[in-house]
Amino acid sequence: MNIPMNKRQFLAAGATAAAGLVLSGSAKPAVAQQATGTSGRAAQPVRKVKTTRVFKCPSGFPNGIAASPEGLWVGEQKLTGDQAARYGVPEPDDVLENAWLLDWNTGEVLKTVRTESRNTSGMAYGEGYIWMVANAAPNGVFQTDMNSRTVSHRQIPLGGGGNHGAKFRHGKLWVVSTRLRAMMRIDPNTWQPELLIPYHPTKRHHDMAFDEDGNIWLVTGENASTRWSEATFGLDKYHAETGELLESVEFVSGSADPHGLEIYNGVMYTCDAGIHPNWPTNDSPHAGYILRVDFV
Repeated sequence: MNIPMNKRQFLAAGATAAAGLVLSGSAKPAVAQQATGTSGRAAQPVRKVKTTRVFKCPSGFPNGIAASPEGLWVGEQKLTGDQAARYGVPEPDDVLENAWLLDWNTGEVLKTVRTESRNTSGMAYGEGYIWMVANAAPNGVFQTDMNSRTVSHRQIPLGGGGNHGAKFRHGKLWVVSTRLRAMMRIDPNTWQPELLIPYHPTKRHHDMAFDEDGNIWLVTGENASTRWSEATFGLDKYHAETGELLESVEFVSGSADPHGLEIYNGVMYTCDAGIHPNWPTNDSPHAGYILRVDFV
């Protein structure tokens, strides 16, 4: 792919989102709306959302969700090594991380797929596969079939590193790259990056989801809090082609700590993993739950 900038320049642009570069399928960077603006429109009142519990996930840290007609897929996150010590949790006896297919109404486990992902922080379901994205070594994207067989393991393009979300849409895989601080669209067959949308450079980000109009909703937060009770969370809405920031909304006090995000049949869902930097483990009262997200 011919990009008119060297790798150092490209990574710097993605990391800071200073220029708001979007990498198109033609490999020619185009200028998009900066991640901190909304096309110069007059300021609108900030809309609010709240979370309502739907059902509890299987035991473990749920940190990624993906919709399917058969049920809701949930990606399990486990902590090992330095991360387990950091969060004060015991080392797991089994390091393989599960993807659970849960009944939409009851949360009953309909199927379990075991994956080789580590510290999963984002998952997708598409073309009959689970796509678990690791946030710890060996990092990368683990493509797993319904028989728990690893089909491929590949690093996030343009530098690898960690991830905080993933989705599969129209035959393409999207990931939330923490190293590039951007949402990236990848062709899952050639593994070539097609689109890069930098996100707000100072916020903490998690999963992404697409609404009926094709816009991207991205979970946001901050790193300064030390307890759930003092934290703030939000959602940023982006145009999926231009990268323009269309809207920012806020969660009302008492809402869950959103990690995974999905929109299915017009309803938005999230999951609360129960772990957060600088917080006690399971400090959120919604830890381990799937929750509906509604505007108020």
